Amino acid sequence: MSVATLWRSPASPRPVDLPALQAPAGIRTWLAAMSLSDRRGLSGRADTQALLGERVVVTARRGSWVAVVVPDQPSPLDARGYPGWVPAVQLTAVAPRASVREATVTARTAWLREESAASGRVVEVSFGTRLPSVGIAGAWVRVALPGGRVLRVRAGDVSVVAAGAPALSPAGTARVTSARQFVGLPYLWAGTSGFGFDCSGLTHLVLRVHGVRIPRDAGPQSRSGRRVGPGDLRPGDQLFYAASGTVHHVTTYAGAGLVVHAPRTGAVVEVVPASTPSLAAEFTVARRY
Repeated sequence: MSVATLWRSPASPRPVDLPALQAPAGIRTWLAAMSLSDRRGLSGRADTQALLGERVVVTARRGSWVAVVVPDQPSPLDARGYPGWVPAVQLTAVAPRASVREATVTARTAWLREESAASGRVVEVSFGTRLPSVGIAGAWVRVALPGGRVLRVRAGDVSVVAAGAPALSPAGTARVTSARQFVGLPYLWAGTSGFGFDCSGLTHLVLRVHGVRIPRDAGPQSRSGRRVGPGDLRPGDQLFYAASGTVHHVTTYAGAGLVVHAPRTGAVVEVVPASTPSLAAEFTVARRY
């Protein structure tokens, strides 16, 4: 399961969302089938996504659906982690084998393959997917999946570090480099993967890969970290925007007066001046993590 979408309820998905409910989820098929109206209609239906290998805690079951929380996605909605509903077929109770090293995908997406050199692609996984590393063979890294399967991934697509260590440098400039690689990627409401991001999903996942744990959504993100003044901005700082007193958007300061962000449904991840009128009019606070 490359990406599992967390829904508000078992009744939230529409017929167009069927590919996202399968095991494995047809993420590319789902995204290609949705019209702009369909994408806009995700608001109020889905809230976040979980990546292959990400731990969830089951809190309830309703037929073929289970309610879960995601501990690595902090949220005021639930002290245990971000809540939502997923099809039971997208979960396994069998953890991957233990390892002292982990491989984290640092490319926008990467393909996991069978161990045989003659075998083809098995599953395309997202930036930020973190799996136990169980060996290196030339240009390939062997990774253990939930359920017990072992596949391989190109070494150039991952960072292999000690278990629990940041996959990439926590420096602000390094975070900006990671965020910039998604320029041109279409916005996806609830998106928290290299297949599509919403504004806070991009911020959350990039910082997580760089070893910084922050809340999943923009509002809670704006209340954590250390407040910095507009004249003290450094690359990697987060800028927040509000309407009627409610924070609804976040960008990453890229230096030289620029920000990188996922703006809205129908647009793509982009780098723009922080002085862009629509942003400057709603800027409310900057935070440093």
